[in-house]
Amino acid sequence: MKIECFHTLDAVLRGGSFAAAASAMNLSPSAVSLQMKQLESHLGQALFDRSALQVRPTALAHEVNALFKDPLGRLAVLRQRHTPAVEGALRLGIIEPLQVTLLPALLLRVRAQYPQLDVRPIRGRVADLTEQLRGGQLDAAVVVRPEHGGSSRLAWTPLYRETLVAIAPPDARETRLDELFARHEWIRFDKSTVGGRLAARVVAEHAPHARCRIDLQSLAAITALVSAGLGASILPEIGPNLMNVHPVRVLSLGKRAPHRQIALVCRRADQDLRTIEALKACLLQVGRPA
Repeated sequence: MKIECFHTLDAVLRGGSFAAAASAMNLSPSAVSLQMKQLESHLGQALFDRSALQVRPTALAHEVNALFKDPLGRLAVLRQRHTPAVEGALRLGIIEPLQVTLLPALLLRVRAQYPQLDVRPIRGRVADLTEQLRGGQLDAAVVVRPEHGGSSRLAWTPLYRETLVAIAPPDARETRLDELFARHEWIRFDKSTVGGRLAARVVAEHAPHARCRIDLQSLAAITALVSAGLGASILPEIGPNLMNVHPVRVLSLGKRAPHRQIALVCRRADQDLRTIEALKACLLQVGRPA
């Protein structure tokens, strides 16, 4: 069994589909499918439910990935010890919400593992960062991947998915979205973003009469307003750090809740550079922010 199969399995689970894994691993979707079938044959059990239109990972797939992910990461570290040092400056674009959740853990990991690699964060919106990346002003970026996959001129590596949830003031007692937005004004997450468009679709389906006067891009600002009792919102999971500062009530949108994909993106010509490979390794080791 080739070790690449386990890397591909991890990419499938992070990206949510064989197609996303194919893009991340620079393989064809058929090659990804073949590797997964080889893994299933080796284990003697199915890793994916193929009865629906889109294959879904089984509990075994997550169990196998959890078992091998840490050893594979350690193996990559061992390999790096016997190769020339990773050094230089890397200009990393990063969207605002991830500066609070992901960036601290990432920089700590980079400085511990690659002390000669100088990662310089640059804040921006997804469209601006990808444009700067194409123009050479950035070396890589951590962004939300566009709904239709993003530019084929760039190399995309899925990192993790953020599921959308509803948030309400701490004392709110409503359990359904139509009830929630009948009582509370809708504080909208910027509809020019992927997460904002997904949230607007949920509101349109479940609470079409929701009232909205505030439209913001900052998840922290929206959470603060909701915590103060000024309304309710639908947005990507905010995490415990923000909730500790601005307590809110979180309502799940169910098993079919929409999600946005967080990804590392770079120019295709640069994806094999040692600095980019080192950054990618650290991002995958850090994983999803707590």
